[in-house]
Amino acid sequence: GRCYDIEAIPGEEDSFFAYVAYPIDLFEEGSVTNLLTSVVGNVFGFKALRALRLEDLRISKAYVKTFFGPPHGIQVERDKLNKYGRAFLGCTIKPKLGLSAKNYGRACYECLRGGLDFTKDDENVNSQPFMRWRDRFAFVAEGIFKSQAETGEIKGHYLNATAPDSENMLLRAETAKGFGVPIIMHDYLTGGYTANTTLANFCRNNGLLLHIHRAMHAVIDR
Repeated sequence: GRCYDIEAIPGEEDSFFAYVAYPIDLFEEGSVTNLLTSVVGNVFGFKALRALRLEDLRISKAYVKTFFGPPHGIQVERDKLNKYGRAFLGCTIKPKLGLSAKNYGRACYECLRGGLDFTKDDENVNSQPFMRWRDRFAFVAEGIFKSQAETGEIKGHYLNATAPDSENMLLRAETAKGFGVPIIMHDYLTGGYTANTTLANFCRNNGLLLHIHRAMHAVIDR
């Protein structure tokens, strides 16, 4: 990279804004992982630097266009749920931890039967001993289809496919697809950028909606 400008920070005696530009050919196309590794990699650990902080990051349109973006948008979600002309109404199941898979599915059913468009897992609902993911998926799918049959409306639940590794993440996504649910979700920061891109590609190719949860964001941006 090349530092093309340095500005003093008002009110700070020994602090400056440094503007650094990188040639676009230094970055792999469509790779958030490579972008961040290049821009905020080892340079922040150099002993010669007493203090360094990333304040802002501007990405050229040419590089942005190498990314596919979200698998689907709000219009596709409306089409899949057949809901138009109003806001979606949904909720996260609480308590989010401690329920058995059967009771969790029952809670989803009652919310959907009561008028909600969708329910969702929370960020740390994964596959704990009290509720394994496959059991949760099965009971939630049962609740979705039962509520649909009784209300005549299309319902959904954001099944959390976040897993300890990418293989299990894709297995959970494939299982959700097999159950016929329209939506899954992923914790993209804790799950990892590469894993998230892999899951986004899977959802794009298989017609699944993907909800991204921002778990851990406050640690970075506060």
